[in-house]
Amino acid sequence: MNEVSPMPTDPNPSPLRGITLKLISIVAFLCMQTFIKLAGSGIAPGQVTFFRSLFGIVPIIIYLGWRHELKGAYRTKRPFGHFLRSLIGITSMGMGFYGLMHLPLPEVIALGYTTPLLSVVFAALILGEVVRVYRWSAVGVGLFGVMIISWPKLTLFRQGGMGAEEAFAVVMVLVGAALGAMAMIQVRRLLVTEKGPTIVLYFSTFAAVLSLLSWPFGWQPLSAQAIFWLVAAGLFGGAGQILMTESYRFADASTIAPFDYSSIIFGIVIAFFIFGEIPTLNTLTGSVFVVGAGIFIIFREHRLGLERRKLRRVTPSQTPN
Repeated sequence: MNEVSPMPTDPNPSPLRGITLKLISIVAFLCMQTFIKLAGSGIAPGQVTFFRSLFGIVPIIIYLGWRHELKGAYRTKRPFGHFLRSLIGITSMGMGFYGLMHLPLPEVIALGYTTPLLSVVFAALILGEVVRVYRWSAVGVGLFGVMIISWPKLTLFRQGGMGAEEAFAVVMVLVGAALGAMAMIQVRRLLVTEKGPTIVLYFSTFAAVLSLLSWPFGWQPLSAQAIFWLVAAGLFGGAGQILMTESYRFADASTIAPFDYSSIIFGIVIAFFIFGEIPTLNTLTGSVFVVGAGIFIIFREHRLGLERRKLRRVTPSQTPN
């Protein structure tokens, strides 16, 4: 969901404002997920991603127009890079939406926290980043939490029927999370030369077009109510993207990123009152491990960033022999 997390650009940082915008964006994304569940479970994932992507462009265009950044927003020298990022991202999104339509909301949210953990792994393997024992340990703890959450569902493969469908949904969410981590790596590559709004616009546009290719594979006639919920999901998804982007204008990532994990709390409340879903003990226990590992990685990244900036400020005359 979180496509780009830019560094703060406002000359007068306001962490409280950044945190507030981040929390509102989380609520917007949860509304998007809720609307998708309300649309019904028989809708093809490609159909859902089409509405999410197409109508998600609307608030993004309005936002860029308001900031006078719309002109040239599609200008790029790396169209294939955007296409690759979009192909990976839309596949991840479709898998996540499949899981969303077959699993309780808190479970999908908790399993989705796998993405930042795997991003550390892929950054080491693909980008060659140095990952030391602290972060590897945190990734291991987080993945252990993921196993606690998913294991009861995965054992349902042996039972067949509805149980196997839920188990397959868990696999889809986890594979989607891995692809989401790959998409984040591609975004980091693009950010070297591309602007954040350009990446977001290309993703939404390519995602809408690519989703249409799934039309022959299970798209269903939709009721007016289902169309309403899917359009609303797209609009709220786009608005959530804008709010998230704005939040990083007022505070750095290490301040704002930990609030991502508040989504499990909001998700439990929404799931209980709207769908009557109660998180299992496995989901709650596993979430503690996953959230703890994620927050540790965030603060570890922050500390390493401070150390790197301190080293860059050391002049040659101050450098020890």
